[in-house]
Amino acid sequence: MLKLIVGTKGAGKTKTMLEMIDKATKTTSGNIVVIEKCMKLTTEINHAARLVDVDEYNVVGADMLYGFVAGVLAGNYDITELFIDGILRIIDHNLDEAEKVLMKIDGITKNIEVVVTVSADPSDLPEGLKKYVI
Repeated sequence: MLKLIVGTKGAGKTKTMLEMIDKATKTTSGNIVVIEKCMKLTTEINHAARLVDVDEYNVVGADMLYGFVAGVLAGNYDITELFIDGILRIIDHNLDEAEKVLMKIDGITKNIEVVVTVSADPSDLPEGLKKYVI
């Protein structure tokens, strides 16, 4: 199940996501993975969540992000929550590509809660993504 936290820069998206991660670390019996670019959340993430920096794996663009997420999921069947912070930074700020990759990710994560931050004005989102905004 896909959920999007959407807002412009400084709107509190990452803070909201961090609260969700913290809650998940206290309630889940599975594994939590947090994907981000540039490892900015290192000191803010509970050690129970696995923090992964896409820069360490040279992930650039929507297709590479999808492959990376699929690989992470294939390597660990116990993942119950997946968080992606700042998807537009990973896929070169392209909302249309964000829609495509998020639909593909949603297709392979039916039993996993996926929460993604999107730094954009909610009115700029493609129609296909608006139903996922929380």
